[in-house]
Amino acid sequence: MHYRYLLVIALTAFANSGARAQVKQPEQMTQQIHNAPPAFPKITGYVGIMHPIVAFSKDEPHYNFDGAYVVGLPCGINLWKSNAVGFSMEFVPLIKASGGASKMNNFIFHPGALFRLGHGFVLATRAAFETSGRYGFTPVLNKTVVKRANSSYYLALPVPVRFGNEQPTSVSIGFQFGIAF
Repeated sequence: MHYRYLLVIALTAFANSGARAQVKQPEQMTQQIHNAPPAFPKITGYVGIMHPIVAFSKDEPHYNFDGAYVVGLPCGINLWKSNAVGFSMEFVPLIKASGGASKMNNFIFHPGALFRLGHGFVLATRAAFETSGRYGFTPVLNKTVVKRANSSYYLALPVPVRFGNEQPTSVSIGFQFGIAF
C-alpha cells in the first residue's frame, strides 16, 4: 500500500520537473518580446502643425504672411497593414489670422494611402475634401527625425493640388512638423 503512495509521489515529481524545464525566465521572455517583429495591422496616431508657404495658380503666387497668416493643425490615425503599406485618415482645421482677428476658415478631410520608402521616409498620397468647396489631392513626404520607444518626431513637405469652387487650379507647398505615437 505504501508503494502506491510512493508511485504517485514519484510520478508527480517527474511531471513537475518537466514543467519546470519549460518555464522561461523573465529575462528570456523580455528578450524575445524586444526581438519579435512588430505585429500587423498596427494603429498609430499623430498631431502636428502645418504652415502653408506659397500657393501657385494662373494668378500671382500667394505667400503666407502676405496680408494674413494661415496655420493648419493636422491630426490623424494611421492603420499600417504591413511594414510597407498603410491607410491614413487625417483631419486638418485651418486657422486664419488677419487684421487682429482669427477664425477657423477651412477644414480638410484627408484620407489616403501610406507607403514606407525606407530610411525614415514615408509617402502619403491623400485625397482632399475641403469645407471651402475645394477638392483635390495632397502628396506628402514625411521624414522621421527622432524615434523614441513610444513616440517619434517628424518633418513633412505637403504639396496640395486643389480644384473647384470656381477658382483656378492651385499647387501649394507647405511645411509640417509634429509628433507620432
